[in-house]
Amino acid sequence: MDLAQRYSETELSGLSQSELETRALIRTAAALNMVKENWESKKDELPQALEKNRRLWTIIASAMHEPDCPQPEEVKRNIINLSYFIFKKTNSIMADTEPTPESLNILIDINMNIARGLSEHREPEAEIQP
Repeated sequence: MDLAQRYSETELSGLSQSELETRALIRTAAALNMVKENWESKKDELPQALEKNRRLWTIIASAMHEPDCPQPEEVKRNIINLSYFIFKKTNSIMADTEPTPESLNILIDINMNIARGLSEHREPEAEIQP
């Protein structure tokens, strides 16, 4: 393991679950956006970027089914429904013989909006008392 990998793992181990989720959503949106913004040179990377996003949303949807999931039922239902939408959209893009860069907009927007919401609703850091 090189120094950069160890640093990255150490950095991630100090993050809250919400911060990890936010970063995962942003990184996945960035991968999709990289393909979109550099379509001619990066469109061959579309399947990998879509698969990365699908795996992330599979994890998110699975977490909503866990018995110890702290989310209210309505939130769980909404996230699961959003996951199904993302899966359908991903399959639609993959099945399209001529996908367009614009077809990625909705997936990028969803990830960024969820990440923004997570970061805005993050619990404040506990103050250290002397």
